[in-house]
Amino acid sequence: MMSPHGRRLARVALALAVSSLLACGEEPPPKTAQAVAPQPSATPPANRLPPQPPDSPTASAVRISDEIVKACGISEPDAYFAFDSAHLRPDDTRVLDQVTACFSTGPLKGRTLKLVGHADPRGGSDYNMTLGQSRADSVAGYMLGHGMDRSKTESTSRGAIDATGTDEPTWARDRRVDLMVGQ
Repeated sequence: MMSPHGRRLARVALALAVSSLLACGEEPPPKTAQAVAPQPSATPPANRLPPQPPDSPTASAVRISDEIVKACGISEPDAYFAFDSAHLRPDDTRVLDQVTACFSTGPLKGRTLKLVGHADPRGGSDYNMTLGQSRADSVAGYMLGHGMDRSKTESTSRGAIDATGTDEPTWARDRRVDLMVGQ
């Protein structure tokens, strides 16, 4: 006769044996989200470019309307956003300081500044709208931090709606924020 402890061990062993047999059935266990997650590709997607486009006097992150350029006495800026970026370089901020001063204490004091972010056409529609908004918000954030009145600043995105580029130099012009006098 088996002791109570021996019977318990026998039941545990039997339960383990049955569960092992059931686990070895013909059907594989259902895949988890982790098991079906896409594996990283050995090569980057074909549309990924270096993070910095070439410097070019025609590439511009901030395109300022003629009305603002004339009213504020601003020369053509030389700046751009890198691919997949909304980061302003230190060199980009000089012209933004001029626009901020013009709208805060200069000829356009009291007027509304409209910032419209754009993206090149290589991302999806939602992604490009979000990236354009990030670019507009980045410029607005800088200007608000340097004296621009929040109630006189509007930022929005057009994403890649107005994009015309077909290669890196022309895509660089698509990656911008337009500054205009608002209504």
